[in-house]
Amino acid sequence: MESPVNVAVIYYSATGTVFELAKAAASAAEKAGAEIRLRKVPELAPAEAIAANAGWATHHESTQHIGHAALDDLGWADVILLGAPTRFGLPASQMKQFIDTTGQLWAQGLLVDKIASSFTATATRHGGQESTILALNNTFYHWGCIIVPPGYAAPIQFAAGNPYGASHVSHNGEDMPGATELAAVEFQARRTVSVAAAFKTGKALLPREGSGDLM
Repeated sequence: MESPVNVAVIYYSATGTVFELAKAAASAAEKAGAEIRLRKVPELAPAEAIAANAGWATHHESTQHIGHAALDDLGWADVILLGAPTRFGLPASQMKQFIDTTGQLWAQGLLVDKIASSFTATATRHGGQESTILALNNTFYHWGCIIVPPGYAAPIQFAAGNPYGASHVSHNGEDMPGATELAAVEFQARRTVSVAAAFKTGKALLPREGSGDLM
């Protein structure tokens, strides 16, 4: 019996929009037969900044039960899904700080051939969704991951309209992801699980590099 696909959904969320996307992705992956770990990266903002924003403070308090992401989660995973809101067209610094701790795994080649994908949320329609996802994907290139975008590979993608990765416009934090956005990230999660399962099966049949069997 083949082992299930391991999926690490690692996110940062201030007021909860990316958290909703991350939860939907984790649930969809689990329903697709994967083992999942839903993890948040540590908060870097000072307590007074969080307290000054009611939505931020509420979300921070309500997600204390979510464990912090660790390097072990990346090593364990067959699929890595990263989610972060944009900050000036780039991933939030909380996610970047976590990424910057992965050098040891990268140096050992332990992130090579992971199936990877990313998602985001912005405050405004043109707030940097595509640039944030592309910036997250830059990390995957360095890790040696296999990037699996949602593309336009399902009808929901024509409604969601973002082939790079699931995304949401929060209108300055006032709106949570709706049915279309949640369905899009669910599809993205299922797609990565499907690709990872096929890749694991195919990889097991290939000769190991250096065995003398490669042409």
